[in-house]
Amino acid sequence: MAVARIEAHIVTPLVSILIPAYNAEQWIEDTIQSALAQTWQRKEIIVVDDGSSDGTAAVARRFASKQVVVVSAENQGAAAARNRAFQLSQGDYIQWLDADDLLAARKIERQLAALRDTDSKRILLSSPWAHFYYRTSAAQFIRNSLWQDLSPLEWLLRKMGENLHMQNATWLISREIAEAAGPWDTNLQYDQDGEYFARVLLASEGTRFVPEGRVFYRVNDGNRISYIGTSKKKRKSLLRSMKLHIQYIRSLEDSERVRKACLTYMQNWYGNFYPDQPELAEELQALAAQLQGHLEMPKLRPKYAWMKPIVGRKSASWAQTVMPELNARLKRKWDKTMFELQARREPPAQAVREQE
Repeated sequence: MAVARIEAHIVTPLVSILIPAYNAEQWIEDTIQSALAQTWQRKEIIVVDDGSSDGTAAVARRFASKQVVVVSAENQGAAAARNRAFQLSQGDYIQWLDADDLLAARKIERQLAALRDTDSKRILLSSPWAHFYYRTSAAQFIRNSLWQDLSPLEWLLRKMGENLHMQNATWLISREIAEAAGPWDTNLQYDQDGEYFARVLLASEGTRFVPEGRVFYRVNDGNRISYIGTSKKKRKSLLRSMKLHIQYIRSLEDSERVRKACLTYMQNWYGNFYPDQPELAEELQALAAQLQGHLEMPKLRPKYAWMKPIVGRKSASWAQTVMPELNARLKRKWDKTMFELQARREPPAQAVREQE
């Protein structure tokens, strides 16, 4: 009997759910509850409060137990908080989870069930994700070409050539892959996740997509780290991440199709640099020339192009940047109203469980 218990312990991986948190008092309770609700029993949850100025740490500590560790640190940014969480973790698999996002209850269980006896620890597990504001019931899972099993090269080609990405929490990463990929880059203020998971992909043998696992990505206001706005610091960070992406994919294959994907990738993001940041735009143009290409002046989307003859390109570009965010805020307010009505009937955690 004792031997059987030891064997069961060995074959059942420990999963570390790592939650960096900064001023997430409003959301952290639901996020921790979604981690605790995971049907995968052998898990540890580590919350690193990154010097929050609100009640994030106090809310998180209400869950402190043998299974939930809460650590407070000086504010150094999300990447540093993630690195600290990983240093404290002991899991065989790593589940990253931002402090405002939610996991469906069987997410981890279903991903680990997709592993085969012959798989190595270098198989990278992914799953579907959807945006939501307050109501997970309103989330729409829209399939794209990354939602399938892919080699690292094919995954990066599609991401860069089709302007796609996977949300942080979709991944379930073996410790072997995480250690090979290295820590999060604390010098990046934007696209930290894109750069980190590109390295994770390079360290893997490829992805296995598990459609039954689900992640809910909360869309917050314009102060969120994923909102670039007019920040020059974030634009510099984006440029550095883009250069690293190109370096990573060319290390796998330096071919015409790879160069084409890199040029498309740069063109899609060029509007964040031109014309407001001419020096950064010139750097990107020089990189395009190295790839035997040239970046065209960014085009306004049809919804805003009609404004150009009336108010000028600069104002039309400003509208193209700002109006979607204003529109999202209106949708968020409406969704909050509907959420509050729904919450009178059932708790948020129940709503997530019902979407299994």
